[in-house]
Amino acid sequence: MGMRKPAYLKPGDGITLVAPSFGCVIEPYMTRLHVSIKNMEKAGFRVHEGANIWRADGVACSAPPKDRAKEIHDAFSSDAQLILSVGGGETMDEMLPEIDFDALSACEAKWYMGFSDNTNLTFLLPTLCDTMSVYGPCAGSFFQKKWRLSEKDAFDLLQGKTHFEGYPKWSISEKNVDHPLWGYRLSQPKIIVDHNYQEPFEGMLLGGCIDCLINLCGTRFDRVKEFISRHPEGIIWFLEACDLNAMAIRRTYFQLREAGWFDNVKGFLIGRALSGREEVLGVDRFRAAIDMLGGFNVPILMDVDLGHLAPSMPFITGAYARIALEKGNLIVDYLD
Repeated sequence: MGMRKPAYLKPGDGITLVAPSFGCVIEPYMTRLHVSIKNMEKAGFRVHEGANIWRADGVACSAPPKDRAKEIHDAFSSDAQLILSVGGGETMDEMLPEIDFDALSACEAKWYMGFSDNTNLTFLLPTLCDTMSVYGPCAGSFFQKKWRLSEKDAFDLLQGKTHFEGYPKWSISEKNVDHPLWGYRLSQPKIIVDHNYQEPFEGMLLGGCIDCLINLCGTRFDRVKEFISRHPEGIIWFLEACDLNAMAIRRTYFQLREAGWFDNVKGFLIGRALSGREEVLGVDRFRAAIDMLGGFNVPILMDVDLGHLAPSMPFITGAYARIALEKGNLIVDYLD
């Protein structure tokens, strides 16, 4: 079965904001979202605010699971072309039993974009509904007057651009509650570490935050082996870690490998780990990847522009792409 690709965005299209994880009720997220909404409207889009985006009465989330699921179903039934999450968080997975994925499959294909905890939908929409999604910035990231780097790339991607290149440097995580509109500063030199890379490679992009993926593995929502069997072109996995340390990252790679998720893999793109940058008992994030994934004899590109340390390239989950490493920079070309 082929993947369903939503129509690209154009001026005048609708964007529905949803909060399947955190709602934006604290700083800097609240101010950033207010300004981002204005900026998206200035860019020519119609923005509809979902019922839960300003809520925080769930357990470490915007609202109870049924309310969050209803917001998602309402968004997919709306005339919006993009469903945009307002934030990541911790307990989006608890909403999944309330989601009717068959109903989402029957809806007109729409883009869903989000980051971090939003892996729970950006990953399951392709694997359960054969619908492409975007692992990219949440709504509150568009607060700057002039969108740049990953924010600009995200909307360019949604409007049909197919060629993307990595960024010159990266930033230590910066969020200032007293100055919510301060952006990130590129201050850290970028060094991509490669293992077994020889030439550009192609495959279907699939992945997200491994903190979330490991929780999906083995559940009733895990149909990864069936998905990859339908796509003999092979999978390029893009993976990034948030709260996991280096040893937990290693264990996660092991479990996903032994669950068969990496069968027919064509390559790995591994982002900058947020909490896993220090060694644990002699194991660092690079050794974790090479030891657990090196046996597939495919390219492994590590510390690419992906993850919770900005800027992070957006990726279309479920799209066929060519990946190259040129002069120390990641190049992504979408081919379908």
